[in-house]
Amino acid sequence: MNKAKRPSSHIKLNSHPNRLIAAAPIVWGAPTPKERGPVIGTLSDASRRNAIGAHSGSYSLYRALAVASGTLDPLHRPDLTDTAPAAHIGPAAQWREPNRIVSLDPYGHLVSEVFAEELKTGWDIRPTIAVTKAQLNMPEIRDAIKAGRLKPDGKVLTQDGDARVTKAAIEPVWYLPGIAERFGVTEGALRRCLFEQSGGMFTELVTRNDLRIFLPPIGGITVYCFGDLDAISDPKGKVACRVHDECNGSDVFGSDICTCRPYLAHGIEVCIETAQQGGAGVIVYNRKEGRALGEVTKFLVYNARKRQQGGDRPETYFERTECVAGAQDMRFQELMPDALHWLGISRIDRFVSMSNMKHESIVRQGIEIADRVPIPKELIPDEASVEMAAKRAAGYFSETPIVPEELTRAIGRGLHD
Repeated sequence: MNKAKRPSSHIKLNSHPNRLIAAAPIVWGAPTPKERGPVIGTLSDASRRNAIGAHSGSYSLYRALAVASGTLDPLHRPDLTDTAPAAHIGPAAQWREPNRIVSLDPYGHLVSEVFAEELKTGWDIRPTIAVTKAQLNMPEIRDAIKAGRLKPDGKVLTQDGDARVTKAAIEPVWYLPGIAERFGVTEGALRRCLFEQSGGMFTELVTRNDLRIFLPPIGGITVYCFGDLDAISDPKGKVACRVHDECNGSDVFGSDICTCRPYLAHGIEVCIETAQQGGAGVIVYNRKEGRALGEVTKFLVYNARKRQQGGDRPETYFERTECVAGAQDMRFQELMPDALHWLGISRIDRFVSMSNMKHESIVRQGIEIADRVPIPKELIPDEASVEMAAKRAAGYFSETPIVPEELTRAIGRGLHD
């Protein structure tokens, strides 16, 4: 094994910095990237470091293993040659509003461009967003072509059923004052809870009030754009959007206990259709497994739902989750619209979602939603009838109200399972 440099045996506590060295300044929401300043969360540039935490989110811990095992030089700096975005995104007006985007760095994909001078003089500034091109190939897209719902056009959709997309990977970058305001708490209370509930991992949260940027060790976001990107910010261009929260069991492995993959596939179909009509489609995929409760908790809830007296049934769907996790949902959609603001979206013509929480959060952030698109009944797996009945009864959007017979059928399905 190729051994890189071992980390120094000397430990320097970040909570006790050399006060003679000032962190690189950041003015969040400034009109230009130069005035805003770069986000620096690298130990190799400790003299300018202005962010708590580390780049790459949860993957930063794998970096630690690589350094500890000697496979990675702790002082390695990435060569950003030819890594520039494969498509142009921004700047949008929302980038210059301090409290409009608070959970990501809108300039995260433009580091090598807007901070070129700093990079040349030795600053260690790293991208937190990457933009590339790709093609999606899903059996559901081919099924839609066979059924005549979609038609290949050679531009958005190929004859082989591949959908051409621009996609962006986004790492979380939290502006703590803005996060606190979004949740209606004080910055001090937010910092303390983050410190305590992460097992005291980040001491700077409570000792360095001068550092207002936090790189949390959580999953990020992937954005998939269909069609012309210019249509997203064009008042005349229509935009379809599905905001989807990760469900690995369904999205990847096709588990039929929920509607996650069918709804994701339907969202992609609506996005392709809208893009072919001259607009644009956007899928925002958030890493929030099991309503951000985690997959272990999610599977525990599955067991509790199926084994409870009377079997799985709609009226206890959310209750069983709360009994195990202490809360029904911890996705907190308050931060979700930031990715839409990054793209410059001000109006969504077709919002492919039944979630009132997502809808209300987007509207509160000043984005207009024209039409809401529920999942077609024929795409709902039989095993997911309990979930759908519970959601509709709880107030999720539906074009038709829930009726007693539907609850009876779902309860019967739960008892049968």
